[in-house]
Amino acid sequence: MKNYSTYYLPFVLVFIFILINDSNAQHLNDIQVIGSHNSYKIPIEKPLFDYLEKIDSKKMKGLQYGHISLIKQLDLGLRNLELDVFYDPKGGYFSNPKGLDIVKLAGQEPLPFDSEEKLKLPGLKMFHIQDIDFRSHHLLFTEGLKALKKWSEEHPDHYPIIILMNTKDQKVDQTRNPLPFDKNALNSIDKEIKSVFSNTKLITPDDVRGNFKTLEKAILKLGWPELNTLKGKFLFVLDEKEERINSYLDGHPSLKGRVLFVNSKEGNPEAAFRIINDPIQNFNYIKELVSKGYMVRTRADAGTKEARNSSYLRFEKAKASGAQVISTDYYIPSTLFKSDFKVIFDDDSYERIKKN
Repeated sequence: MKNYSTYYLPFVLVFIFILINDSNAQHLNDIQVIGSHNSYKIPIEKPLFDYLEKIDSKKMKGLQYGHISLIKQLDLGLRNLELDVFYDPKGGYFSNPKGLDIVKLAGQEPLPFDSEEKLKLPGLKMFHIQDIDFRSHHLLFTEGLKALKKWSEEHPDHYPIIILMNTKDQKVDQTRNPLPFDKNALNSIDKEIKSVFSNTKLITPDDVRGNFKTLEKAILKLGWPELNTLKGKFLFVLDEKEERINSYLDGHPSLKGRVLFVNSKEGNPEAAFRIINDPIQNFNYIKELVSKGYMVRTRADAGTKEARNSSYLRFEKAKASGAQVISTDYYIPSTLFKSDFKVIFDDDSYERIKKN
């Protein structure tokens, strides 16, 4: 008589092996990465900074930072970037920033700027503040995306790169008024991203939602995709307030067909990725969100304060909170004022798998 227990044993062992592997699989929300804030930003040149500092020294202290190129940041190991975009569908709206004239009036020659006249081209522009903080490693959003794509193709096994998007139309005294970031402008973000990245390079809300009715149910019930399935990909997040998020959601319930995730409060059908910038004040809140399955971005420093005071409390709280994304201006120390402040994990890396 055939021994069925012996016959089925190999199949049982295979099934158990699969279960064990699945339970130990690392998912996207198991990572913890350090990234940069306003990642494209080149520091304001000294003559312009000195002029503006006389007008508002407190504000200018908060703007006294800048970054190495996006590519050099990725080479270091950063896996989170933040990009700001201005709407300019016809092109030329932000050409000839006023800050250049201010430097000339001070009797100095400004550093070269937009010699190829890229600002005259239609499309989203990438810089910090119109007319005064306008220097960028990539003035065109698509140009920055192409640089990221090229780097990714040269490093196909990289862990996902999470990119936060800020849409800029804030008015600033004595500067030109940006064009309103309306629904057409929001649509242009998706359009420009898709013009550079194929679907296979993107992690989209549709990918994560799967067959669930809402994105939130998907991440709470099933969770985020396994990390090994996401190598070489990019995830974009719209970091905006409710009114602008609702405009982006219009016609796209639970972000169906959209490229970007959004910073929607838990309980909403599109909620999955939260922006909670203060890990000290919101430490327990972030821990709770992370434990439920949401992804969270927080900040290790802001406004140059921690770097000037060599204060690591905010960074320590950010790490302990479990927030998956920790943003900083100081993954390397400042070269603009004296400070040794540097945000990096204990093993001298900028990305790691969180400990259970």
